[in-house]
Amino acid sequence: MNVAEAVGESLARRGARTVFGVVGSGNFHVTNAMVAHGATFVAARHEGGAATMADAYARVTGGLGVVSVHQGPGLTNAVTGIAEAAKSRTPLLIVSGEVAASAVRSNFRVDQAAIAAAVGAVPERVHSPGTALADVARACRTAVAERRTVLLGLPLDIQAAEHPEFAPSRAPTGNGSPPRVPPLPVPPHAAIVRLAEVLRAARRPVFIAGRGARLSGADEPLAELAARCGALIATSAVARGLFTGDPFDLDVSGGFATPAAAELIAAADLIVGWGCSLNMWTTRHGALIGGGTKVVQVDTDARALGAHRPVDLGLIGDAAETARAVDAELAEGGHTATGYRTPEVADRLAREGRWRDVPYDEHPEEDADDPRIDPRTLSIALDAMLPRERTVAVDSGNFMGYPAMFLDVPDSDGLVFTQAFQAVGLGLATAIGAAVARPDRLTVAALGDGGALMAVGELETAVRLGLGLLVVVYDDEAYGAEVHHFRPGGHPLDTVTFPPADLAAIGRGFGCAAVTVRRPADLDAVAAWLDGPRDRPMVVDAKVTRAHPAWWLEEAFRGH
Repeated sequence: MNVAEAVGESLARRGARTVFGVVGSGNFHVTNAMVAHGATFVAARHEGGAATMADAYARVTGGLGVVSVHQGPGLTNAVTGIAEAAKSRTPLLIVSGEVAASAVRSNFRVDQAAIAAAVGAVPERVHSPGTALADVARACRTAVAERRTVLLGLPLDIQAAEHPEFAPSRAPTGNGSPPRVPPLPVPPHAAIVRLAEVLRAARRPVFIAGRGARLSGADEPLAELAARCGALIATSAVARGLFTGDPFDLDVSGGFATPAAAELIAAADLIVGWGCSLNMWTTRHGALIGGGTKVVQVDTDARALGAHRPVDLGLIGDAAETARAVDAELAEGGHTATGYRTPEVADRLAREGRWRDVPYDEHPEEDADDPRIDPRTLSIALDAMLPRERTVAVDSGNFMGYPAMFLDVPDSDGLVFTQAFQAVGLGLATAIGAAVARPDRLTVAALGDGGALMAVGELETAVRLGLGLLVVVYDDEAYGAEVHHFRPGGHPLDTVTFPPADLAAIGRGFGCAAVTVRRPADLDAVAAWLDGPRDRPMVVDAKVTRAHPAWWLEEAFRGH
């Protein structure tokens, strides 16, 4: 057995159940070895798509994502997806070929470790045949236990070398289980007592749960603690759905917040961020935090405390375990409070708590010869016809708030929001990875026309896999965010606007079902596709109105 085969078997034993990638000579043997030992390989059409598919797969399953790429250009093609995963702290392992140290003039030679480090990933390498299994174990442990994106370089000369010993006594154990995660941190008792005191004193508390709360499964303990102390509950965008069904759920805090949610959050006298960075997106550049509002932050990473704004109290701890400890402290003292959970607030949220409940005037017809659908009308109509069990994957752009907020999700796995890097073009691959992870749910890929055309080759991947994927393109024939950002200044927009493209015809060319939507009645074709058998993707080329920016865009551009 050579090292490539030994590494492939070891990775399969350590949790590489589904591997995404594009195979070249540098990763051919290790990929085949993973497949030979039980892994399923999903071939993407571009390494950037493969990396994002693996990222989304890891987010939805909660396990290790694995992507396999060729050395040099295979890795550089994947860099944008790797950067998104690294910024999102996705446990992702990139298995990459690497030029041998002696091949100093190889055209494939680049400093792969430096590239990984530059975008926030952890560079690792198989250093020798004798250390190969230990190197693999270290890379997997870092990815899972520290929730890091890790590049594992496999030099070609070491791959081809004979492995010195791959006997059962040296083989990885655990029956295919990934590395164990260390015990979750809990703040010291004195810190728990201090947070309990702050909660007792609050009259209008609001909890904002982020990615850390979602990862720790903190929905139930946070809901119980919020009920005890009278707190309203909200999430950051990436944790949307964590409190679905709770009558005091404000949905998403920040630029996507409904007017009612924004008003209630801004009037809070206490905001507690649970595994939430409280960054500019979640707080509207601080506008949602009142001048006299106390701010508390709970996070497992000490560096996150106060990173984006000053906090009055910071606790290093797991969101779920900390919530349980504080709830027990309050219960021991017999504390309960109505707080912000009044009948008036409940009634208001029942009437105004969702974006579809907020009245709006339809965008006027721009051109009678080119009818276009209001993106709000489109999203509300789609929401009504989609099954409740759904996954919504959203690309970046002016349009993205409409599917992210107007399409309901059943739980915190229902929205896959690869937006930490704000890269346009990741949405389709995100949806494919999510669909592979949860085949029991309908997956919706919500894209702009710019992102759809960047990633259009992955439609073939979706067709080949037989995914019943609904691809909704909010088609304004432009990079809409730039149009609305620069138009008020009178700048020429030729560089960010494009002639019409028949995206439905392009979808059919790849083997998808497809329809062009200009009016609500055109969605009848989507309803027919939803009735089944849904054995191939459907592309919806929605020609959306173009004159108005999305509601959240002005706030977003304040951060540029």
